[in-house]
Amino acid sequence: MEIRPASLLKSAAEHLRAAGIASPEVDARTLLAWAMGVETWQLATEMTDEVDAERFQELVEARAAGWPLQYLTGVAYFCTVSVAVGPGVFIPRPETEVMTGWSLAKLAGEGSTVVELCAGSGAISLAIAAENGGCRQFAVELDAEAFRWLTMNCAGTAVEPVHADMAIALPELNGTVDLVIANPPYIPDGDRRLVADDVMAHEPELALFAGPDGLGAIAVVTQVAARLLKPGGLLVCEHDDTHGTSAPALIDATGQFDDVQDHLDLAQRPRFVTARRR
Repeated sequence: MEIRPASLLKSAAEHLRAAGIASPEVDARTLLAWAMGVETWQLATEMTDEVDAERFQELVEARAAGWPLQYLTGVAYFCTVSVAVGPGVFIPRPETEVMTGWSLAKLAGEGSTVVELCAGSGAISLAIAAENGGCRQFAVELDAEAFRWLTMNCAGTAVEPVHADMAIALPELNGTVDLVIANPPYIPDGDRRLVADDVMAHEPELALFAGPDGLGAIAVVTQVAARLLKPGGLLVCEHDDTHGTSAPALIDATGQFDDVQDHLDLAQRPRFVTARRR
């Protein structure tokens, strides 16, 4: 059934609000634009067109039931790029953009070698490639389903996806890499109750949790970075907002890095640590 979109927005937003969705108006507009096959900014000029009300209602019901908005539209926006996402891959978050921007500002330019660990959708690598196209880039992912999304997103770009355990990946690059960057799993196992229901229900646990203190994957990232980085190369790693002291201490304790510093995210919470290879 074809109905004018303006008559659907209000009821959809009210339904999402009643379901406890944090941004009902925004999500309703995003789903409506998706159902109409236009960008959200185009809605103002397309509101006289008709929309498949049944398809739109299906999207709204799925969102109300807790399905992530990005899984419904199939796309997530990150820095200046967009990546395909869906069940089986972690959805990139805005706080990671700060870490990515910091890294871009530190890259020397063309010829730099960059390795992303725990790459997931590849959003970080693709954002770096979009802003610094002269880099030689590798994106490492262990999970088979996430690697499928990574391969899809990296097709036609300079980013080379690598399906491997990061602990042993890319030995041919040992001692030659300029930047190792990662958004690894870092939520402590005991904090599962604090994770939003829609995240727990739909996003892969492998990308979320990392042992009793949440530092298990960060410890491996640190070991891999010490192996891959050339002297003076940079390690950049996201962490839980409770790790502002413990993550830098973990890296410093290896004796492999200097200039270990922690940084805040957009909400002014401890979010990522940086260090320089001795």
